Amino acid sequence: MPVSTFSIMGSYLLYFISALLFIFFVYAAWASLKEKETRACRRFVLLAVALPLPLLALALLTESPVVPWIITVALVVGAGIFFIPRPLPAYKEHIVPRGRIDERDTMFSRDILEPGTSEYDAYYRRHPERKKGDDAFRRNPGLLSASATFYDPFIFPAAQANFELIEQYRNFVDGPVANERQQWDGPALSRQLKSLALKYGAVRAGITRLEDHHLYSYRGRKHNYGEPVEGHHTHALALTVEMDHDYLRNAPYAYCVLESSRQYVRSGVMALWIARILRDMGYHARAHIDGEYEVVCPLVARDAGLGEIGRMGLLMTPELGPRVRIAVVTTTAPLVADERDEDPSVIDFCTTCKKCADVCPSRAIPFGDRQEIGGVLRWQIDQQACFTYWTRTGTDCARCMSACPYSHPDTPLHNLVRHGIRHSPAFRKLAVRMDDFAYGRKPRPLVKGRM
Repeated sequence: MPVSTFSIMGSYLLYFISALLFIFFVYAAWASLKEKETRACRRFVLLAVALPLPLLALALLTESPVVPWIITVALVVGAGIFFIPRPLPAYKEHIVPRGRIDERDTMFSRDILEPGTSEYDAYYRRHPERKKGDDAFRRNPGLLSASATFYDPFIFPAAQANFELIEQYRNFVDGPVANERQQWDGPALSRQLKSLALKYGAVRAGITRLEDHHLYSYRGRKHNYGEPVEGHHTHALALTVEMDHDYLRNAPYAYCVLESSRQYVRSGVMALWIARILRDMGYHARAHIDGEYEVVCPLVARDAGLGEIGRMGLLMTPELGPRVRIAVVTTTAPLVADERDEDPSVIDFCTTCKKCADVCPSRAIPFGDRQEIGGVLRWQIDQQACFTYWTRTGTDCARCMSACPYSHPDTPLHNLVRHGIRHSPAFRKLAVRMDDFAYGRKPRPLVKGRM
């Protein structure tokens, strides 16, 4: 091949790569503008200009026929390092907890304890180390309080209305079962229920066998405090619903608690509906919704194949990260459990990222590695510190959800990044740096007040 042709082909390759880079980052800037991510838009415009320029200068100015080829090969090899999929390591740790969680240990249950009552005295006899901190948060205004830091005269009542509506649902989580049982093939019934959940608005739905560690040991709400949980069902269907991206970007201000309560209502309606269908078919079924849980929803959802448990202690889903709400239906119907698709890339990413820990106003999310707790390697948040912040601000914060790189919208741009995160260890590290560059290490809320 003549040298001149060899040189021209090398230059054309650099032109082509420059054009690809320009088009990609212009698209990323346009997508970011649609998402109201002005910082990211500016950064991607900068990259659209800055990255192709050196390649164009080399293609235009170099007299060496070899240099364009060397640069092209280096770029291809570099891309291969970051983008070529590689096998993921299998989990080596035990993921089944020893024993059950006591709902009375959750902050919502501790919040309802009243000094001078037998429940209050009994709880702090068992856990004297928690009394000082718990008494401190009781002196704060409280969730959705008119004297809380982020009080909004319209949004707080709207969120309270959602929670009051959920409270009314309590009477429908369980109910009478039809005398005549319909005979269904397990796989067919499982497919039908999951399909209905998706049709009704769920992002994903999955089924798992109901295991002992999925259940609370004792209930901890006002109307059932101290009641033991008896597991009589065999399977659980978990579903997730999406929390609005813009509302979550408002975190920790008022709109985040409105969206949280709205999706509790939405997921609760789906669970009540599915449970009622199963009872009408002659099977026992119970919906587990906000304030009426007998199961630990993130554990059920994880084992149903809907995601993994990340650094912030929440379910990390493939499409939306932690930006979901979960509801569960347990039943005696002959459902078929989905095979759990373990995703070690989530744990690896959370180990490196630590963005949620950086943005947490209460410093409740740990920066270190996972610890063995209850026989399982996991991150344990300081729930007392987290909830205490809630009682000061009046909202459920959600800064960790908002800042998580997995929480970006379900779009081609972000799904391309998610694909790289799932398949390439090198890309996972690059993705953290790129997310910090584009959106900031501590992204600012979209607005502080009304949207």
